[in-house]
Amino acid sequence: MSNSGTLELARRFVRALNEKDAAAIREIYAPDARIWHNFDGKYQTIDENLKGMYWIHKRLSGINYDVVRLVEVEDGYLQEHVLRGKLPSGEDFAMPACVICTVKDGRVVSLREYLDLTHTVPLTAQRGSHGIG
Repeated sequence: MSNSGTLELARRFVRALNEKDAAAIREIYAPDARIWHNFDGKYQTIDENLKGMYWIHKRLSGINYDVVRLVEVEDGYLQEHVLRGKLPSGEDFAMPACVICTVKDGRVVSLREYLDLTHTVPLTAQRGSHGIG
C-alpha cells in the first residue's frame, strides 16, 4: 500500500470502532487476522475481538478513539490513542493505548494492542465483571 493508503486504512479502522461498525471492521481485518493484547498474551480471532468492542460500547456512551499519533512503518502502522467516553454516572472515561498493526494487501493481518488494565477499573466496577474480552 502507498503511504496514504496505509494511513487511510488506519483512519477507517478508527471510524469503524467509533461507530461500532462490525461490518467495516471485518472488511479492514484480513479473514485470518490475529489480535493480541499485552495484558493476557493471548491471540484472539476477529469474532472474539468484536465481543470486546461490544463489551466496551455497552459500558460507555459517546465513544471516541482520540488518535494522538499515527505513524506508518514498513509493514503497517503504529498508533497511539486514548479511548474516551462517558460512564453511566456521567463521568469522563479515558484509557491510553498503543497498537501496532501489520498490513498486507490492504488489510490488517495482525494487531498488537498495549494498554494498562488499571484504566478499566471504572468499566468493570459497573457490574462486577472482569476483563475487556
